[in-house]
Amino acid sequence: NKISKVLHKLEVLKQTNAKISEQLEMQQQKNIQQQEEISTWVEKYESLKIANSLLGSDENNRETKLKINTLIRDIDHCIAQLSE
Repeated sequence: NKISKVLHKLEVLKQTNAKISEQLEMQQQKNIQQQEEISTWVEKYESLKIANSLLGSDENNRETKLKINTLIRDIDHCIAQLSE
């Protein structure tokens, strides 16, 4: 009788463990999706900051100038390679 109770308890615990494992997997997938969404929003935010500074916002002016200078250097490098 005690053995059957222990076996029943074991079965209940196995089922509970399986449910919790499934919930954990679902939460991990949800976490991955949210991280990807956050990355997308961060990229959009950075683009908006640059756009605002191009429109005359003084807040991010230095950052935008640095980005433009980097792009110009990259373009100059590409042109130099094409000229060779």
